[in-house]
Parts: sequence; structure tokens; C-alpha cells
Amino acid sequence: MTKKRMIGTSGLEIAPLALGGNVFGWTADEKTSFAVLDSFVDAGGTMIDTADVYSFWVPGHRGGESETVIGRWLKSDPSKRNKVLIATKVGFSEGLRPKTIRDACDASLRRLGVDRIDLYYHHKDDPDVPFADSLGAMDALAKSGKIRGIGLSQYSAERLQQAMRTADQNSLTRPCALQTWYNLVEREKLEGDLRNVALANGLGIIPFYGLANGFLTGKYRSAADLAKSIRGDRVAGYLEGRGPRVIAAMDQVSNETGAPLAAIALAWTNAQRGITATLASARSVQQLEELTLAMDLQLTDDQIERLNRASSI
Repeated sequence: MTKKRMIGTSGLEIAPLALGGNVFGWTADEKTSFAVLDSFVDAGGTMIDTADVYSFWVPGHRGGESETVIGRWLKSDPSKRNKVLIATKVGFSEGLRPKTIRDACDASLRRLGVDRIDLYYHHKDDPDVPFADSLGAMDALAKSGKIRGIGLSQYSAERLQQAMRTADQNSLTRPCALQTWYNLVEREKLEGDLRNVALANGLGIIPFYGLANGFLTGKYRSAADLAKSIRGDRVAGYLEGRGPRVIAAMDQVSNETGAPLAAIALAWTNAQRGITATLASARSVQQLEELTLAMDLQLTDDQIERLNRASSI
């Protein structure tokens, strides 16, 4: 059985893979989304991560499509709600004014069809709103029972420390999670001051882009491979520098373990200090099956060290 991990000091425990919901209602239609969600739960997954803006970037979409699909999936079988924790986010487009947070939370609750969000994030920092206001609004939601835990996403080390200090000084509910960019080919996004601040404040770290836009699945090994996906242009930069070294090291570990590269990449991330779970999304059940292998994949110290060397800055 997959061993769960605590999100900071929140009391919320999750399996070490969080399922990203950005594809639901976009590159995964509702039927496929339901199949992916069912397979995730069957494999021992417990946290589903979405946001109120997913997928506003699609022509004709307004945001909230992912939450709506997840809500319909939950409604299809009431027993599902007790099997998963739901994380969603606020403030990506509209900022973090207290009224925005209150209204957005109510809208997310309606779309999801739940009476409480398990982990509610500031989707990104909003320096125009004082932390006493934005965290105060989150605190009010927690005390009213609409959310269980508070998360912060896309914060710098300095701003993260300011947020935690403000919560303490004003006796507000302390955030329990940091969501940030981190993977084998972009270690500098977390390692250093940001991770130190998160650890010092007892935050559980949940990285996104754990597969570096698919590069760490081994799908893109040369410039000729970039046309394989609509995301191909996003990975072109990984084909230089440490990228090829990392793929070569992952190939070695794959030969030793029999695990696909996607699972190895996520297992490496999950083995790093402070990581509670890694976020990844799947457009099909086949893709998901590779990801869920990471929940129980234990790399050896030697394998981790080889990956560390290959991915060093």
C-alpha cells in the first residue's frame, strides 16, 4: 500500500502523486477525464489539484471547466468524495482582494459540488494586496469551514517569509503548503532560499512541472521530436545543457528498475527534502499508469546520486 505523507502540519495526508486537473475539459474530454480519475483512485492516489482558471486559455472557455468536470465525477458516485482530497486555487487572473477570494471560493464550491475545499491556494502572489487582507480572507474561509488547509503557489523566498510572518503576527491560520516549479532539469527553481524558507516554516512542498512539460518522459530527444506535441516548443531549451545528461542517466535507471522515465523523474522529486507529493497530469489512462508507478518506486541512494550529478547546475 502506498505510504501517505503529511502536508506540512495540516493533518492532511496524501499519496506522493497529486493529479493535475488542468487537462480536464480541455485535452481530456469528460469521458476520458472520468476514466483517468477512476484509475488514479484505484491506484491509490488521493489528491486532485485544479484551479478556478482551468482552462480559460481555450477559445470559448471562461475558466472553471476543470472544476466542473471534477464535480460531475464526484457526483457520479457519492462514495468518491471520501476517497480524495480536492485542492484548487484562486487569484491567478483577478488577484487576491478579500472579496475576490470569498466570491471565487463560493464559485469553486458550486462547480465542484462540495461543501469544503481541502486545500485552497493563492494561485500566485499578489503584491498589490496586503498579506493581512489576503491571508485574512483565507483565515475567515478556514474558520467558516469552507476550506481545510491554505496553500501558497508561485511565491519567492522573500515573499513567502513575509506571508508566514504576517500570518503569525496576526494570529491567522498558517499556510501549510507551497506549490512551486521544480524538476530534474530545473532544480534551481526550488533549491536554495525558497526551499529553506519553506522548510523553516514547516510547509509541505508540492512541485508542479515535475515532468518538465513532458521532456522527462523521454519523448523529446532531438529537435526532430518537437513536432510530436503542441507542447514541443516548450521543451526545446531542455535539449541543450544538462537535459541530455539527465535523460541518459534516467535511461540507465530505467534499465535497472524497469520503470518508465516519467515514474523515475517523479520518484526522484519525491525523494528530495521537503517534498510531500509531485504534481503531474495525464490525458489518458495509459499516461496515468506510468505516473502512478512513481508512488511506490524507491530509487536507491546510488541511483539518486547519479541523477543528482547529471542534473547538477
